[in-house]
Amino acid sequence: MLDAIRKHTQGWLAKAILAIITIPFALFGIDSYLNQAGGNVAVATVAGEKISVQEFSNSIENVRNRLQSEGQKVDSALLDSPELKQSVLDGLITRRLVNKEVQREHFKISDDQLNQHILSMPEFQDNGKFSEDLYQKTLKQNKLTAAKFENSIRSDMVTQQARDGVAKLAFAPKAIAEKALQFAFQQREVTTLDVKAADYIKQVSVTPEQVKQYYEQHKDKFKVPEQVKLEFALLSAAGLMSQVSVSDQEVKEFYDANVAKFQGDEQRQASHILINFGQDKEAAKAKATSILAQVKKNPNSFEELAIKNSQDTGSATKGGDLGSFGRGAMVKPFEDAVFAMKVNQISELVESEFGYHIIKLNGITGQSSSFDQMKPQIKAELIFQKAQAKYAELSEDFSNMVYEQSGSLAPVAQKYNLQLQTSAWMSREDGAKYFKSDKLMALVFSDEVLKEKRNSEAVEVSPNNLVSVRVMDYKAEAPRTFDEVKGGIEAVLKLEQAVKLASEKGASTLAELKAGDAKESLDWISPVTVDRKNAQGLSNGVMNQVFKINTDKLPAYAGFMDDNKTYVIVKVIAVSNQLGDDEEFKNTAIAEYEAAVAAEYVSAYAASLRAKEDIKVNTSVLFNKAE
Repeated sequence: MLDAIRKHTQGWLAKAILAIITIPFALFGIDSYLNQAGGNVAVATVAGEKISVQEFSNSIENVRNRLQSEGQKVDSALLDSPELKQSVLDGLITRRLVNKEVQREHFKISDDQLNQHILSMPEFQDNGKFSEDLYQKTLKQNKLTAAKFENSIRSDMVTQQARDGVAKLAFAPKAIAEKALQFAFQQREVTTLDVKAADYIKQVSVTPEQVKQYYEQHKDKFKVPEQVKLEFALLSAAGLMSQVSVSDQEVKEFYDANVAKFQGDEQRQASHILINFGQDKEAAKAKATSILAQVKKNPNSFEELAIKNSQDTGSATKGGDLGSFGRGAMVKPFEDAVFAMKVNQISELVESEFGYHIIKLNGITGQSSSFDQMKPQIKAELIFQKAQAKYAELSEDFSNMVYEQSGSLAPVAQKYNLQLQTSAWMSREDGAKYFKSDKLMALVFSDEVLKEKRNSEAVEVSPNNLVSVRVMDYKAEAPRTFDEVKGGIEAVLKLEQAVKLASEKGASTLAELKAGDAKESLDWISPVTVDRKNAQGLSNGVMNQVFKINTDKLPAYAGFMDDNKTYVIVKVIAVSNQLGDDEEFKNTAIAEYEAAVAAEYVSAYAASLRAKEDIKVNTSVLFNKAE
């Protein structure tokens, strides 16, 4: 449980991912939860229901937006990390599972509960009150109908109702919480003593008879497994790259169509004055033109003119300030204008579906990538995409040909301009590692391939890599001779005896220490003070012992044999409690403990739901870039 406190209450990642399984009441991202574009490709399926690449990508972007809104710097390496991707997907899976469960259990949110929540949402507040006009405008900007939006919020509230209900089942009596926290904040002064098996090697001896006896008793351990030498043909997307080409025009078209993907972490800080079309578009344009002239004459009057004239109620009171945003956040005409401007520049009139904009660029943060910078990378990506397409096109014919002309790989190599390769001698295990395919090696040692000397069926050993093999030569399993292995056996037997001596010496020394009878001088390391988070260089094995030792009487001891053939004695010299008597700090810590207990309940609830459903994760999609 103490580990759960750290696991559930620390770090930006935990906070960011928690947002995925709670209500995402950030309105400007809510359409991403409803957008099913890209639904043909699934990152995962939950009881047959897909989690699309688009939904996964949107969730990654929501994490970015949340962290940025908290003032944290977010780079692409962080968003592309396996840890974050897995956590985001786990959150999406949990949402799916909870949604299914609340439907099954008929959880409901009343119309009154829904209305009260929407009325209190900060996105729709104007001077502390709900604004119907702001509500309708915001829905329109996000291309949402009221019904679609309200259904989504209702669904999220039901999910949150279930989650909160589980969390409320958690109960931690104050006395138990305080006791647990005393252990969590405890520090222990520790030293260790090593009794190494290596130090006893010279004290042991092994006779030739013992070595020979071990060999005779364990001959099965000293066999050379059956081996093959293989010829193989590899059809791969990478190998087909030299057979495709991409023009500069194709590269430019791809860049233009995906410019947001190449923006890096660039953000633009801008203000605007919006004049709606209203009933008379010409009159609106005339008014906007007049205001533009005033701004051009006196750029310092921009904020004042925005407050007085802008019809964007959300930004007008702030002098037109829209804050920072990246590509994809604004409508295209507005975005195109902003990302073509220089700092402190005033735009000409920009027409969008909302009216006429006068834009002022206040600042630029981060960096974008120009076409010239990205051209080599894009060209390489497009070439590989074409090679993948060609691979997909040829793979079926390749598979058919190695089967139909199973007496040789030469025809398929000649047709596809492939170089036949020959392996070194390899066992089944060696081959599985080399080709990264147990399936292929199972075929190699089948009667059809091994005895009848036919081509194996084509196996996709990894994405975009198709292999067929045939056996060139074979060696049956054979025992190693005694002379080949006697040196290794002698070393093993000596080490076994040395470990036994070290263990006996360590155990006897530990017993003397516990009894207070230790007389010899012992070579303890310099004491260090550790807590549950800071090991101060001590090994995991030692740290696993430190906080298990009963410290009612000090010094206290424990001993164990570690993975390095060393008997380690752990000595706790002193114990101190860092929780302290500060009531405010203690109450905060208890609240965090109770939150961790509640989070454990929710985690267990989610785990129970996962155990009941069939969940499949497409790792090849998950760990590719989501953008």
